[in-house]
Amino acid sequence: MSLLQVEGLGKYYNEETQVLKDIHFTVESGEFISIIGPSGAGKSTLLRCINRMVDINEGKVVFDGLDVGSMKKKELRHIRTNIGMIFQHYNLVPRLTVIENVLHGRFGYKSTLQGVLGRFTEEEKEKAFALLDRLGIADHAYKRCDQLSGGQQQRVGICRALIQEPKLILCDEPIASLDPNSSKVIMDYLGEITNEMGITCLVNLHQVDVAKDYADRIIGLNKGEIVFDGPSTMLYEDKIESIYGIQKRELITV
Repeated sequence: MSLLQVEGLGKYYNEETQVLKDIHFTVESGEFISIIGPSGAGKSTLLRCINRMVDINEGKVVFDGLDVGSMKKKELRHIRTNIGMIFQHYNLVPRLTVIENVLHGRFGYKSTLQGVLGRFTEEEKEKAFALLDRLGIADHAYKRCDQLSGGQQQRVGICRALIQEPKLILCDEPIASLDPNSSKVIMDYLGEITNEMGITCLVNLHQVDVAKDYADRIIGLNKGEIVFDGPSTMLYEDKIESIYGIQKRELITV
């Protein structure tokens, strides 16, 4: 069985605005997939439908054999422990330390009281430090997150997602706010997550060339519909034009 099945997904924000239209695709364990498309194509909404940060209006999202759209709050909280999320603007708590932000990734495994009191096991703390070390920011563990650069903050966000021990990580424009050097560092780490840890990654990107360099497979969205779904090696200029409606040379790729 596929790790993720999206069947006839539709999403409306009001009666006149349909953001996603009849979306169908499957994702296998261990895939690294980039979703590309112009602003307003529905990329972010698609990711938020998968973990049901927004409700689904039509169709189904089946993750690990379970229908996400029909889940009650408690069931949804449980399944989200298996779906990590990395955000464009990091979504960290600025006044808290790096290590505290990483440990927030364990909240899905805690009772409300345990989470509020910050009751984490020694094993969880050791795992958090090991992840920070792997991503090269262990020296910053006790700094407040608002003292870090954008690239460092995004690495904290990756650690927070990884400490959940997820089967799938959703990345919503993870390098859009970063300079080219920091972007490469982040994309290299995301590649390692799939290649070395076996975690499936679904990554929204604006940069076509970056998507082609890192992804095994690319899904192209235009006006809420899939117009391309195939290997990155098959994303020729005519396909790019069908996704963006413009020539490839007009796109910003850095």
